Amino acid sequence: MTLSLGLYRAATGLLEPIVPVLLAGRARKGKEDPTRLAERLAKAPTARPDGPLVWLHGASVGESLSILPLVERLRAERPEVTVLVTSGTTASATLLARRLPAGAIHQYVPVDAPGAARRFIARWKPSLAVFVESELWPNLLLEAKAAGTRLALVSAKLSDRSFKSWSKRPDAARRLLSGFDLILAQDARAHDRFEALGGKVCGEADLKFGAAPLPVDAAALAVERARFARPPLLIASTHPGEDEIVLDAIAAPPNRPPVVLAPRHVERGPAIVALAQARGLSAVLRSRAPRQPADVIVADTLGEMGLWFRLAATSLIAGSLVPDIGGHNPLEAARLDCPVISGPFVDNWASAFAGLQAVGGVAMTTPAALRDALAADLADPIGAKVRAARARSFVDIRDAEARVGLSRILELVP
Repeated sequence: MTLSLGLYRAATGLLEPIVPVLLAGRARKGKEDPTRLAERLAKAPTARPDGPLVWLHGASVGESLSILPLVERLRAERPEVTVLVTSGTTASATLLARRLPAGAIHQYVPVDAPGAARRFIARWKPSLAVFVESELWPNLLLEAKAAGTRLALVSAKLSDRSFKSWSKRPDAARRLLSGFDLILAQDARAHDRFEALGGKVCGEADLKFGAAPLPVDAAALAVERARFARPPLLIASTHPGEDEIVLDAIAAPPNRPPVVLAPRHVERGPAIVALAQARGLSAVLRSRAPRQPADVIVADTLGEMGLWFRLAATSLIAGSLVPDIGGHNPLEAARLDCPVISGPFVDNWASAFAGLQAVGGVAMTTPAALRDALAADLADPIGAKVRAARARSFVDIRDAEARVGLSRILELVP
């Protein structure tokens, strides 16, 4: 045990008695789920299934999304293994409740205090723990290692601030990183940083990649292709505050094809129809009028994004036009050869967008310039498809790397 790690364990131990008060305060501010605070203390009564268990941890929405392909492969290839997924935010918990397959359990990650960490590891007894990106919680890592848990750090990265901080405590960094049985860096820069801190990096793989193309019902695809005289514009995964920006951008241009607007939360469909109609646009809900023509078709049905990406002339990946959302996945569109446009706020998918920009595979825009960006793709469909082909090539390569990384993780499962 290094001096700095010993001091950290002592300090977090002294603070542990007041953690329930701190959590209750966060719950009052909407930052914690008040009905699940026991999970943050590793005191939840959830029963552990018999047999081997793999624990996967991602801090927030972006990291949680990147875990899903690994969860799905584990459930498909090792159905006897229970998968426990932890995260730290209410948004990620909501997402995982919808997206986790049967047989996977979600819990909030416990606070990184000695008692909570010890209770968590003793309750769940993970055979393998997989941490995503930069989640280096000393108490949890040390307790897991002491219990004989294999450790993996994947899509590993360090921000400038984190790298500087760990560099001031090289012995602590080396002690924690040496406990990992597998470290896969997100990119070459992260590779160099982890090795500079004493970690043994085994390769590079970004788990945001590696998923299969979104599925589609072939009959529905044929029907919808016949329905549209021109490929529609697709606006994917909008949030409140973005619908107005998008509808203003599409309201004016003449000779525009129909627009398919898919809100991130489908229950907002009627409100979006009202916003469109207030701008003089005809609008319908797909759930209520699946064949009715309109300027704006609000795709308030689940499981159809594979259909829309295959049909669209171009797509705006929303969640990126206003701050504090962090953007959404551009890779689903790229895998299906659909041109991608994005706003500037893409923190949750920063590495993916950086790679796409480097190969000319995405058009970045601002809310003020959105109308021009959409019009440019409609005016030059060949250019848009060239951009989509560049994105597809980039994603194909990174998907293959990520699948290799997933296989290396699966090799650690007992």
